[in-house]
Amino acid sequence: MNKVTVGLIQASHEVHGDEPIEVHKRTAVEKHLRLVQEAASQGAQIICLQEVFFGPYFCAEQKTKWYDAAEEIPNGPTTQLFQDLARELGVVIILPIYEKEGIASYYNTAAVIDADGSYLGKYRKHHIPQVGAGNNGCGFWEKYYFKPGNVGYPVFDTAFAKVGVYICYDRHFPEGARLLGLNGAEIVFNPSATVAGTSEYLWKLEQPAHAVANGYYVAAINRVGFEAPWNMGEFYGQSYLVDPRGSMVAMGSRDQDEVIIGVMDKELIQEVRDVWQFYRDRRPETYGSITSL
Repeated sequence: MNKVTVGLIQASHEVHGDEPIEVHKRTAVEKHLRLVQEAASQGAQIICLQEVFFGPYFCAEQKTKWYDAAEEIPNGPTTQLFQDLARELGVVIILPIYEKEGIASYYNTAAVIDADGSYLGKYRKHHIPQVGAGNNGCGFWEKYYFKPGNVGYPVFDTAFAKVGVYICYDRHFPEGARLLGLNGAEIVFNPSATVAGTSEYLWKLEQPAHAVANGYYVAAINRVGFEAPWNMGEFYGQSYLVDPRGSMVAMGSRDQDEVIIGVMDKELIQEVRDVWQFYRDRRPETYGSITSL
């Protein structure tokens, strides 16, 4: 299968942050079940949701309340629900949720579910920001909620393509993007929650550069709208699929709930890698000091 249809889901979250966690999760899960079904009806074979899709971007504040949102993977109810959906629709789903392991280890994680509903594994976000944003003490206070990822940079051999995952802030670090390519990724998904301001101009710059440097497709997903009570900035959507030449295949709106559909062409991956021999010409024997400086 040389051509694969990719569906990216961007959505708003209108439930006020003061509401109970179960209200947030129920509302978000119901919305995303509909959106996944819509993506499948449009022919999507691999579907990716946005970062911590089943609620608001709660890292805008630092409250113990949100620890209760975390679930086990794959034994938690949300992963199992979307395994059933993937099996029913015959689609691959990249499912970013808040993960709890053991007594009190928490991760920003994406589960990868194959088209037969089987759980293939997980990626845990490696790079964890702790950065102020907006007003009233809001920010990307992720170190309060997440441990750094510890499962490496896996690539999952799904029914339709070899899939890698990078999550939000990870996109600012080229090292992991290269490792995903070296591990065989044909497409890398980057589910995000990022607001207008400092990094917006990088949104359409960094990830196309990763696609070119590594000869694979990148799918970048961002939520939309403002989330109360924090209102720390506009989640500016514009989810997109970019090819190994750095050309945009498909892009979403700035402010609408929607499914973005794009087609990846595996023959183009090989064509670009044959022309730009970045993997052949790399010099790993000269890079050792990168881990010690």
